[in-house]
Amino acid sequence: MEKVRLGNTDIFVSRAGFGVLPMGPSQLALPIEEGAKILVYAMDHGIRFIDTAQYYRTYPYIREALKMIQASQQGEAGAGIYDDVVICSKCLYEDYDSMMEAIHEACTELDRSYIDIFLMHEVRSGQLKERAGAWQALKDAKAQGLVRAIGLSTHHVDVTRAAADMADLDVVFPLINYVGLGIRKGDSFATREEMMEAIEACHAVGKGVFSMKAFGGGSLTAHYQEALGYVFGQPAIDSVMIGFGKISDVDDLLSYMDGTMDPAYNPDISKKKVYINQEDCEGCGSCKAACPAGAIYYNPTNGLAEVDHDKCLTCGYCSPVCPVRAVIMY
Repeated sequence: MEKVRLGNTDIFVSRAGFGVLPMGPSQLALPIEEGAKILVYAMDHGIRFIDTAQYYRTYPYIREALKMIQASQQGEAGAGIYDDVVICSKCLYEDYDSMMEAIHEACTELDRSYIDIFLMHEVRSGQLKERAGAWQALKDAKAQGLVRAIGLSTHHVDVTRAAADMADLDVVFPLINYVGLGIRKGDSFATREEMMEAIEACHAVGKGVFSMKAFGGGSLTAHYQEALGYVFGQPAIDSVMIGFGKISDVDDLLSYMDGTMDPAYNPDISKKKVYINQEDCEGCGSCKAACPAGAIYYNPTNGLAEVDHDKCLTCGYCSPVCPVRAVIMY
């Protein structure tokens, strides 16, 4: 697969990356070995950019995949061909000590002396000052050689635009898709055009840009090629992170990337269901109010939203109104 330079960094990544969240405990909860084999398969086929996060709890899949590759290379002439694997992780904590601990945790859990990219995770409007301690930790970690590049991930247009003016920031990981699903600006929703303007501002000053949520958390998978065509067609986006949960997901992406996919093809989503990610849900009630079937209810124990699949029409009305992209389909 084609590799590109990530902004002005010295890091080169595959045009498509592997998001490991879907295989983890909050979604498919795959056995470690099964998930690791999917990762190895993707790396064998040229996908050498991996995205994870502290709260995804997916480090064991990556560690096991790298062990499998190392074991397969013992004594082989091709040993070392996976040295170009780039791993990105991130952390939600706001203070210095917690961020530094998260970086060391990632190094330990992934059995690495450094992490290629580490980010402040899901920065919202107005939070840059609140997370100044975490940002300082990232800068210090980079100076110490624990991290090669630093930045932030966000769903917010204003945060993405602010990233362009952060001198020490190397990369930004924004949400963007062809319908603008999940894009925010302050307390309001924003458009894909507004986000693209912010992304282009980052790109213009040499920030590396890789994007998330091309399929809107699964809600746009039925429009597979249109969704991918939009993000891969943006010159300001260096790489696109795609979530994978099975081998066929990887094969679909490879087929699209090498141009062999039937122009009429879209994945079968008939067996997919709508879920509320309990780790993201904030219990605001937006999805419940938008559901025409009365399929969304509050869990009496934690006050968070859940879906009654016997009532759910998979109409998708709940997905666009969620302010934190907790509504997913798999």
